[in-house]
Amino acid sequence: MTESSDHDYSKQTSWRRLIVFSLIFIAMTAIGVYTVYDRFAGRSFSFDTQLLNPTTLILATALLLVYFLSDGLRLHYTLRALGHKLPFAVLFRLVFINLFFSNVTPMATGGGFAQVWYLHQHGVSMGRATAATTIRTVLAVVFIFSLTPIFLLTLNALEGRTIAGNVGVALAIFIALYLSFFAVVLFRTRWLIGPVSRLFSGLRCLNLINESRHRHWQFRVRREMLRFAHSFGDYLRGRPLFIGLSVLFTAVFLLSLFSFPALLMLGLGYQVDYLASVGLLVITTFIMYFSPTPGASGISEGVFGSFFRDILSGNHLVLVTIVWRALTIYLGMIIGLIVLQRELIKNRRNPQ
Repeated sequence: MTESSDHDYSKQTSWRRLIVFSLIFIAMTAIGVYTVYDRFAGRSFSFDTQLLNPTTLILATALLLVYFLSDGLRLHYTLRALGHKLPFAVLFRLVFINLFFSNVTPMATGGGFAQVWYLHQHGVSMGRATAATTIRTVLAVVFIFSLTPIFLLTLNALEGRTIAGNVGVALAIFIALYLSFFAVVLFRTRWLIGPVSRLFSGLRCLNLINESRHRHWQFRVRREMLRFAHSFGDYLRGRPLFIGLSVLFTAVFLLSLFSFPALLMLGLGYQVDYLASVGLLVITTFIMYFSPTPGASGISEGVFGSFFRDILSGNHLVLVTIVWRALTIYLGMIIGLIVLQRELIKNRRNPQ
């Protein structure tokens, strides 16, 4: 990544653009919460002070720390397996930057470019940064996509639901294709060079890019894809301890993420079927991966309300939906926005 591209990225990520993205996220979230209130909660809502019980607050804070810490550590050990060691302060700033960007860009896996840019700012090559962030995503995807069919077929809470009755072969094929794509990206990266090169040639034939940019993009993409393939090979050849810890902390991160609703329900005095609660969150997250809205806003609230409407009373359903998203998303986004702007300001003052 050149100095000009860094500068251009910083310039494009202006307050105006971030505010627009954030307003879209807020609007979609409001629509989602209202849908839960109107369709699933019987237009009932009340705040329950049981959530302010000291025990509940302490447990929620502890779970939140595990959630953020494991998110940083899963990237840390992925980078260690690739031969990079960054200061923990840098990694945990990236945790919040990723939370912000992934929730103001479409699809739940958004924000990848911001992560690569940030890692590059701290001395990691683009190929290595792309490999690290992609591997981290793939590890989470493998967990979620492997568990989703199991929960869809076994959870009693989904009996009679359309999502459980019409999945069948179509879901299995879809998951297989999705995981196969990631397998090609990771194990046969060179297979993608030809199609990407033809894409750029097509853009040149249509006069959408000039000859200079065509040559530049062809060279850069081929170089970075080969670097990426080499980097993933290095990950597999990395220390088994670091590879194992990257997988372990991915599992811890996901388990902590999926545990928030169970904790909130426990705090409200419900008898909690922990496995059922986790299973419903796994399926919710699976759906969020394909939501076209920024950070799955609106979709995630609606799906959550639909799944938990038979578990929670109407007056608690909207409350738990909002608090769940506040703890796992909104809080991290606010911190991420502050951290991002500080990084951009520092980058403009001290261009490399």
